[in-house]
Amino acid sequence: MSPDSLKHQLLTECYRYVELRVATAKQSMDNAQQAANEEGKSSAGDKYETGRAMMQIERDKAAHQLNEAIKLKNVLDQISSEGRVDKIVLGSLVITSTKKIFISIGIGKLNFAGEDFLVVAPSSPLGIALMGLKKGDQITFNKEAITIVEIG
Repeated sequence: MSPDSLKHQLLTECYRYVELRVATAKQSMDNAQQAANEEGKSSAGDKYETGRAMMQIERDKAAHQLNEAIKLKNVLDQISSEGRVDKIVLGSLVITSTKKIFISIGIGKLNFAGEDFLVVAPSSPLGIALMGLKKGDQITFNKEAITIVEIG
């Protein structure tokens, strides 16, 4: 599989991850709103106010999760799955002496096409250590020597 094809498929998996987070957050918001509405039908007085306040807190948490998922999608929208660069940037597929890393959003370990990939944000500790490096560069990260073998 070509590096561009692999990057495209990894990017697609990242979009699936974000879409699931968006859907889950929206469903949580709907559930909290529905629960708040039902609370009004079955309660009275202070208990009613407390229940509605609790549901509003849940809805606000879900809205925050939705906002975070939208931010992740915006990061993915900046990535092109085609083209080569000579240094590690957002969207790079980095093949090292020890692992395969996709610089995009912080998902963690992703098993794809029978291989393990580490999907990290450029602002993560590993992302920060890798950004701007070129093929052949070497770093030590968490006491592990890493050599950049290829950048896709």
